[in-house]
Amino acid sequence: MSRFDKMPQYMFKKMIVILVLSLAMGQGKAAAQDLKQQLELIEDSLVTTADSMYSAFIPDDRSVYNEKFVKQLVRALKIKGSYDYPFARLAEKINIIAPEDKAFKMFNWAIAPTDVTRRYYGAIQMPGDELRLFPLVDYTGELGKGAEDSVLRSGKWYGALYYRIMPHDIGGEKVYTLFGLNASSSISNKKVLDPLTMTPTGPVFGAQIFNIRSKNRNTERINRFIIEYKKAVQASMNWDPEMNAIYFDRLVSDVNDPNRKYTFVPSGQYDGFRWNNGYWNFVEDLIPIETREDGNAPAPVPVKAKETGDK
Repeated sequence: MSRFDKMPQYMFKKMIVILVLSLAMGQGKAAAQDLKQQLELIEDSLVTTADSMYSAFIPDDRSVYNEKFVKQLVRALKIKGSYDYPFARLAEKINIIAPEDKAFKMFNWAIAPTDVTRRYYGAIQMPGDELRLFPLVDYTGELGKGAEDSVLRSGKWYGALYYRIMPHDIGGEKVYTLFGLNASSSISNKKVLDPLTMTPTGPVFGAQIFNIRSKNRNTERINRFIIEYKKAVQASMNWDPEMNAIYFDRLVSDVNDPNRKYTFVPSGQYDGFRWNNGYWNFVEDLIPIETREDGNAPAPVPVKAKETGDK
């Protein structure tokens, strides 16, 4: 008679349960390790393709590598657990950004069809084991003078590289303010504040959360806020926690022509927005400037978080 025959039945059943659980845990750890290795391998391929996508000598080749990169990225995101995988090495090549509430993750990059222009790409991944991915199509060139007034759906998007996402709760609905850089023009750059709402059918870009009237429809508010400035200069737009406000450079034309935005340069003054009652409210002279008799006023230096430029 074996020692198992002498063992009480309840103890035998307990041992079997422990053995089964141990085997399941071991298999689970092995499966998780296997998925991690799959993601690491495909991340290596993504990094290699991204390098070619940015640096291919022939511009047309950059688009070819970009298509390959998109296919590889989708294949990676189909792997179970990809939402929680950090993609740390890939994040050195493209922007990977998420809001504080982790409601979604955005993959975001740009390629240069020419040496002085950019084309933007993006995809929003939702949490969960089954892939829910919303590709974004750069619609900047089609918007024209209506860029601040448009609401974009069905994957259409004001292309940009995002460097900050701020969540807001408005009447129980979550709205995210995205801070981005668009350098698609050959003569000017733009910084944009673009509201994003996630709906069951996908992302919606643009919302009337800015207390600024539209120039095209003066009875309505703008749906996104854009500053445009000369290609050769730098202009700031970011969040300052100490001031509890968004700050941005006040821009002026260096040829005294306010209709030519590509001549705009920072004036040394800063305006901004503060959030109140569900709106970004405009604040003129957010940072007061000390006026000096000789007219040589010092430019204020706000606390600036990192703003990501083109990769």
